[in-house]
Amino acid sequence: MRQIVLDTETTGLDPKSGHRIIEIACLEMVNRKITGNHLHVYINPERDIEKEAVAVHGITSDFLKDKALFKEISQELLDYVKDAELIIHNAPFDVGFINMELERVH
Repeated sequence: MRQIVLDTETTGLDPKSGHRIIEIACLEMVNRKITGNHLHVYINPERDIEKEAVAVHGITSDFLKDKALFKEISQELLDYVKDAELIIHNAPFDVGFINMELERVH
């Protein structure tokens, strides 16, 4: 059984208000054992990050200015999680952001 533990960081709390994903981290487990296979990317959100969000995760717009855009990493993410069970602490939040980003790309 392949499982992926997934987490995101964002520019704010609401994708419907134009907030974007700035970091995605994924860790693979097979038969509930960590394999060492992981995916970790920082993403340029092409917008400012709310100061309240920076206070939570410490990631700044300046740090992200030379990072890839979501559209540049979207296929890599989809390929990585394909056919795996996703384990997400706050799934409605993370999945809402991921779906919004994917809609922008596809």
